[in-house]
Amino acid sequence: MSDLIPYLPLLALMLVIGACAGVISGLLGVGGGIVLVPAFFYAFQSLGYDGAQVMQICVATSLATIVVTSIRSASGHNRKGAVDGAVLRGWGPFLVIGAVAGVFVASKLASVTLQAIFGGLAGLAGLYMAFGRAEWRLGQAMPAQPVAGGMAGTVGFLSVLMGIGGGTFGVPLMTLFNMPIHRAVGTASGFGVLIAVPSVLGFLLLDVADAPPFTIGAVNIPAFLVVIATTLITTPLGVRLAHAMDPRPLKRAFAVFLVLVSLNMLRKVLGW
Repeated sequence: MSDLIPYLPLLALMLVIGACAGVISGLLGVGGGIVLVPAFFYAFQSLGYDGAQVMQICVATSLATIVVTSIRSASGHNRKGAVDGAVLRGWGPFLVIGAVAGVFVASKLASVTLQAIFGGLAGLAGLYMAFGRAEWRLGQAMPAQPVAGGMAGTVGFLSVLMGIGGGTFGVPLMTLFNMPIHRAVGTASGFGVLIAVPSVLGFLLLDVADAPPFTIGAVNIPAFLVVIATTLITTPLGVRLAHAMDPRPLKRAFAVFLVLVSLNMLRKVLGW
């Protein structure tokens, strides 16, 4: 038992992170990865695990949780008929290609570069969440190939670099092409499976130096298991809260929080 004592702070932090990510995901409808990656980053750093590839560990572990949560989410949305099968089939191969390319690039980048990418893109996502309008449109219907393939590949590639499941980019992109929001959310839940599964397989083969204990490749197993267990419990709580209160002001507050997290990560990149 005494051998486990040094790892208790890590487990305790992961319990808190998983609980918060589950509530926020259920309450605001945002993917857990956008919360988990910065939370993992600050948790690992605070515990002294700040090696040269710490961001790869954060990204890979986040994507590992998305394998489980996206399958559950996609199944639920599909039962309600909210998944657009034509879009999923048309985008699917390009999402996988983009995800594989993302793993290759992420494995070559310095941790600080991944921090900068996450900070910049998370900031843009927060600004869109705060100021985006439901009536904005790029077109009245989803584009055909090869435009659709290019968009899908880009979504897969950027999502892997950020450690997210594709909804952060996919949902606003589909609504900009006149897809109803509930159908966009349901379809994007399927993106998570196609992005996370091949990327996690790639990250499991990555050799990471100075990783936290019980890390396989770039995936930290205790963080993965604890976060999955807690989000399964707390996500339904977030859903109930969303039905009991107006989530719009909370969504704006989360957008501000996301921008502040982004700015703080960019501050660290610049060494301030």
